[in-house]
Amino acid sequence: MASTETLITFGIYLVAMLGIGIAGYFSTKNLDDYILGGRSLGGFVTALSAGASDMSGWLLMGLPGAIFAFGLSKSWIAIGLLIGAYLNWRLVASRLRIYTEYCNDSLTLPEYLNARFEDKANLIKIITAVVIIIFFTLYCASGVVAGAKLFQSTFGWSYQTCLFLGTAATIAYVLIGGFLAISWTDTIQASMMFTALIITPAMVIFSSGGVHSSIEQVRALNEAYVSLTSNVKPLTIIALLGWGLGYFGQPHILVRFMAIGSVKDMATARRIGMTWMFLCLAGAIAVGFFGIAFYSGHQDLLPAVAAEPETIFIQVTSYLFNPWIYGTLLAAILGAIMSSLSCQLLVTSSALTEDIYKTFLRKNASQKELVFMGRATVLLVALIAIALAWNPDSSILDMVSYAWAGFGSAFGPLIIISLFWSRVNKSGALAGMIVGTVAVLLGKQLHWFDLLVPGFILSSLAIIIVSLLTAKPSQSMLDTFAKVEDKMKQN
Repeated sequence: MASTETLITFGIYLVAMLGIGIAGYFSTKNLDDYILGGRSLGGFVTALSAGASDMSGWLLMGLPGAIFAFGLSKSWIAIGLLIGAYLNWRLVASRLRIYTEYCNDSLTLPEYLNARFEDKANLIKIITAVVIIIFFTLYCASGVVAGAKLFQSTFGWSYQTCLFLGTAATIAYVLIGGFLAISWTDTIQASMMFTALIITPAMVIFSSGGVHSSIEQVRALNEAYVSLTSNVKPLTIIALLGWGLGYFGQPHILVRFMAIGSVKDMATARRIGMTWMFLCLAGAIAVGFFGIAFYSGHQDLLPAVAAEPETIFIQVTSYLFNPWIYGTLLAAILGAIMSSLSCQLLVTSSALTEDIYKTFLRKNASQKELVFMGRATVLLVALIAIALAWNPDSSILDMVSYAWAGFGSAFGPLIIISLFWSRVNKSGALAGMIVGTVAVLLGKQLHWFDLLVPGFILSSLAIIIVSLLTAKPSQSMLDTFAKVEDKMKQN
């Protein structure tokens, strides 16, 4: 059970986040504000918000747990993510921001793709929205699991009780403040995550006798733990590196590119975002790796973390720090969970509200009605996520990898190709999304070794082949593509 000091620190953090949500409420006048913050984000907020919404609870729980259980071979995930994130910033960010302006000032990914391919029948919009709802609900469930495990480890309450508490802590400020509240809180949460992942590994290393001593202790336990390649097949490395491909299709990250105030701020945002990401991933890996040495010298503490490796960050900080600092570090974990879950809830809500409700049910709905529906659907998705996360044995990393592969395969190839190839058309776009989605869903049922890389390849081939076999894009689509090219050259 957590101490009084820890509870106070935890409580202060939650109240602060709710306060930011209230501030966001007074800045939210219409659906544009609620979904995209009126395209008003600066480079610094964009960078940290994109990073925080990307990393989620798996950064402080899933990744350290995987390293602790299997050693440095799991670091290939981090390497792949760094490469993918950098390419996403370089290739997609600015071009997507510009293209969405020319595509009816699109607020969501379904809106952009629908306008990009001039789909008057709205087939692209509905399929995109359905894919978002399927995989983001699962993604949200992973965040709910992480929150429940955090509350359970901290307070000792039942897993099911903690499911509701952890979710309620997040949806409160999403319901109230929308995108602006999420972006502002993400900036704070990203700063807390960064601090936690600098301080904690340093303390773990110090408590284990230093870097060299810790490495030798780990080596003595298992030589494979200190190698990136020991007992790892080439296909496994490819699959882990393949996580980087997923970046191109993640709606909750792409929406940050769409929301930045100016393309000129993108380079600054990229530098800040990539530096933050590198240091955070390095810190998470260090906690898991040096945690092996730490627990080899504290056998009495080992049973708790051995039973649930994904709680290693929580367990080690509870031992190394006083209750006040421990409470702050727990808040950093909750911040990682809340930042991603909040954004995922909002993007799913956007798809339901803007791309289904407004498009097919209430075309003339008022802005007040749409904002109300946005908040209502946040609550609905949260309840479904709780149902999916009901099993206490759910793995955070497994759930994240499934959703990540789904988005990476369904949207990743299409986003890249739609931004760089003028010949792609509506038929190719539909084929790519459907093939990518089906590949991941089918591969999961057939227990494929990897979901993302095959799904990404199959989706890419479907887009290119079908586009070449069907009618050329309209002249207006080609003209818009040319305008974006010209605008990119100016920047």
